Parts: sequence; structure tokens; C-alpha cells
Amino acid sequence: MNIELLRALCETPGVPGREERVRELIQCEIKDLFDETHVDALGSLICTRHPRAAKPKGSKTAAKRRASTSKNPRTIMQLCHMDEIGFYVSHVDERGFLWVNPAGGFDPRNLFSRRILVCTDQGDLPGVMNPGGRPVHISAPEERQKVPTVKEFFVDVGMPANEVKDRVKIGDYIVMNEPFCVIGNKLVSKALDNRVACWLGIESVRKLHRSGKGHACEVVVAFTTQEEVGLRGAKAAAYAVRPDIGLGIDVTLACDTPGVPEHEAVSTQGKGFALHVKDGSFISDYELVNSVEKIAKSKRIPFQRSILAAGGQDGAAAQQAAAGAKAVGITVGTRYIHTVTEMIDKKDLKAACDILTEIMIWAK
Repeated sequence: MNIELLRALCETPGVPGREERVRELIQCEIKDLFDETHVDALGSLICTRHPRAAKPKGSKTAAKRRASTSKNPRTIMQLCHMDEIGFYVSHVDERGFLWVNPAGGFDPRNLFSRRILVCTDQGDLPGVMNPGGRPVHISAPEERQKVPTVKEFFVDVGMPANEVKDRVKIGDYIVMNEPFCVIGNKLVSKALDNRVACWLGIESVRKLHRSGKGHACEVVVAFTTQEEVGLRGAKAAAYAVRPDIGLGIDVTLACDTPGVPEHEAVSTQGKGFALHVKDGSFISDYELVNSVEKIAKSKRIPFQRSILAAGGQDGAAAQQAAAGAKAVGITVGTRYIHTVTEMIDKKDLKAACDILTEIMIWAK
């Protein structure tokens, strides 16, 4: 398992609308995996791998033979969004403090005393984020009970105001600045939502490529932009590709933790990938759900079905693009989503990679 690739993806900054660094990293990783790549007007990276016949046994050459099973192969599309939640600088005040506008959904309870990175044209600046107001030593009890709103948080980069104004401008972006780490059987980082999908898009095709197994379908992997603010990149990419089958690749909640009733857990870590049936944006095609379940069982890939009460993901964009497509979600249960302590289980990540490879081989 290529953990170092996932580390690099998670630690690379990229908020909605500013995914270019993540895209450049992916472009370096996908050489020889796809036959065509291009970047669309919204910044999504669209990668196409044409059908291939199986590599003959004993052959040592990479297979680039077109499969001859169909003149009009079906197109299967993975949608993997590159953006992470973050902020844009909206104001630099006279004392050099930065005020921010969110790009994505935040729970203010998770923003206290955070280390952040301000990404500017002149380089990245480390800083800290805190809410305005008195510290605990001089605050009244009632003040300490209040949870600030996102707009009350500011950024301090520790520089004189004139230097800040020379370096930072409105529209520069901010991400959390926390390292990726391995804890037991878990992987912990900011931005696992959704660099997990970027990793899966790369590694599932890499596994397919190395296996030498053929695939009769046209495989498209779209590394999309601006999912966290409304599936924007996926809508444009899916409309252009017009897939027959759309696979929304994402994380989902794993609330298998204290304080959450079992029936609200959504998924349980360690039980395999989460076969996503429904959320607030789309309902997966039931025949496709059953087909994926059948493949998983036949290949002994661990899985669980999941329904998310609210929220959405790029699978919805594939389903609704142009004349429509059959769509299903392939997700990885993640604890503490939209925090700097997002956590996944290695077994679930592997299961998601395995099923995606098998789906590409299965689709005809």
C-alpha cells in the first residue's frame, strides 16, 4: 500500500477553486496509466484509459492493445474530488490580522487554536487561528460557554502589519497545517476528505495496469474541483464525458465512536469499504448496488452498505449529467470528518481499491 502517496496528497494544500497543486502532484503520478489526459475549464483533471485485451500469459510487455469485444464500449467514470475544506482571506486589518471566508463546511468547535498555512503567490506563511475575545484568565463564566461563529475567527501570522500587507492579499487561501500520521492500523490527517479518493483513483488503475487483466470498458478517472461547495467540477466533467456508469469515490461518516447511537453510525471501521446507497444528493442505482455487492462477495472483498442522512458527493453529478447515468458510491468510512484528525482504517482503504479494480474489469 502506497502510504507515502496518500501522505503527499493530504499534505498538499488545495481548497475549492485552488486545487492546482494537488492536480500537479497527480499528473506526476499517473504517467503510463492513461492514454489521454486533459484539464478542463474548471480545473478538473480528466484521464482516459482505452479498452484493453488481457495481456497474454508470459508476456513482459505492457498491454496497450484495444479490446475487440465492442466498437462502442461503455464508459465507466470515477469521480474523485481534489479539494479540501479551507478558507479565503477576505480582509487584512490595520494590525495585520487576517479575516477569512470559509470554502466548505466547518464546525466552529473544531477551529479553536489551530495551526494553519496561508498560501500566497510569494510563498506559504504559517500562522495560527483563534476566535476574537478574552482568554480564559480574564473572561467571565458566561463568555466561556459561548461557541463563536466561523466569522469570529481570525489568523495571526506573527508579522508586522506592513509586512503582512506586502505578502498577503484578499483571495489568498488558507488550509489547516497538520501532519499526516499512522496510528496503529489507522491513518490520520487533515484532507483525507477527499485525498482518499484521489489515491483510490490512481492506485486502482495502477493495480489494473499491473495485473495485465483486460477491460472492455472505457475507463475515465476525473479528479474534480469544487466538490465541497456544490459538486461544481464534477457537474461539468460528467456532462462532458457522459458516462454510462458513474462511481462517486469519497469518504463517508464512521461514527462508531462514543456519544453516537449505533443506528446513526453510518459505517463501522474495519468492516470494509462502504457501498453507498443514498445521501442528500442522490440515490444509487439499485441494480448497480446489487452488482457491486455480488462482485465483492465473489472476490471476498469486505464491504458494508451505508446510507448518509444528509450531505452529498460527486456520484450525484454523474447520475444527473446530460441524459443521465447509472451511479453508485464507493466510500471509505472516516471518523472525525472535517477536522484535522480525520481517520481511516487501512483495511477499508485496501477494500475500496480492490473493488474499484474489479468493477473496471467487470464493466462491459
